[in-house]
Amino acid sequence: MTESVSGASVLITGGTGSFGSIMVRHLLDRGVHEVRVLSRDEAKQDDMRRRVSDSRLKLFVGDVRDIDSVRSATVDVDFVFHAAALKQVPSCEFFPEQAVKTNIVGSRNVLEAAAAAGVRSVVCLSTDKAVYPVNAMGMSKALMEKTAQAFARNHPESKTTVSVTRYGNVMYSRGSVIPLFVQQTQQQKPLTLTEPSMTRFLMSLQESVDLVEHAFLHAEPGDLFVRKAPASTVETLARSVAELLGESSPEITRLGMRHGEKMHETLLSREEIAKAQDQGDYFRVPLDARSLQYELFFEEGEELPAQLEDYTSENTKRLDVDGTKDLLLRLPEFDRLMSGLPA
Repeated sequence: MTESVSGASVLITGGTGSFGSIMVRHLLDRGVHEVRVLSRDEAKQDDMRRRVSDSRLKLFVGDVRDIDSVRSATVDVDFVFHAAALKQVPSCEFFPEQAVKTNIVGSRNVLEAAAAAGVRSVVCLSTDKAVYPVNAMGMSKALMEKTAQAFARNHPESKTTVSVTRYGNVMYSRGSVIPLFVQQTQQQKPLTLTEPSMTRFLMSLQESVDLVEHAFLHAEPGDLFVRKAPASTVETLARSVAELLGESSPEITRLGMRHGEKMHETLLSREEIAKAQDQGDYFRVPLDARSLQYELFFEEGEELPAQLEDYTSENTKRLDVDGTKDLLLRLPEFDRLMSGLPA
């Protein structure tokens, strides 16, 4: 990626979040000319300005819902990481219209502004919850993906390459369950789990950055990229955190599944697996660029290989407690925690 972004200007929407923060530092280390962050949270921007302290960081107060603020931020930009989104399942369940405005309409605004500004490449960040979605957050992100792919399909001559990356739970990201387990263990409280046998993919923030890099290096218009990842049960993850902090027999309280939760997450459907290219650590699913003529759907159809399975947190590599502890110890946040420093 060094050749691609060195000397370039990059915009990150929602860049004060967990993903954006690590991406900002990563890009500055790569020698970019400028990193712009578009977000609506002044306090987080001020924290980032003080923490990063680099003249190449430019902060734009705005909202992807407001296309004028997006247009202003994309002028003379080479690359866009579109990370701005409403991501919390409960808040999207209670306020689905807000998820639509940010995750779908906001994404369309980013694509239109980027294309008008002549941006070279836009990578849109999605989630495993977009596959067979059962909650408003997943549904809105699924339509975000469709919006990005429709742009690629409808603008084949565009100079802007639009692609999508889809990933599972990012460990130690803001709002994730690991910091909660750490806090409960340190306070000697029971570990609260919705459903102990629930499985989740496990990916580090650095691996999510690597996934975006891969998309920038290899994407064709409309591509979808997924990074392969191991998984564990929620109980295994909780016990792993507790054991690393010196609690060998943590008390566990089962809360029951929340509204909109799945027992297992899916990164690729079987229909996507049928078309996917295995690129080692990644799957690439090319755009379905067929014409939307009705006879292609009602008269011709398309055969899929038999006995394909979805790629899920249930059938991927399953980690036990020892394997999960090894994974946790590779996280910089956990390394700092174990050294007695703030995570």
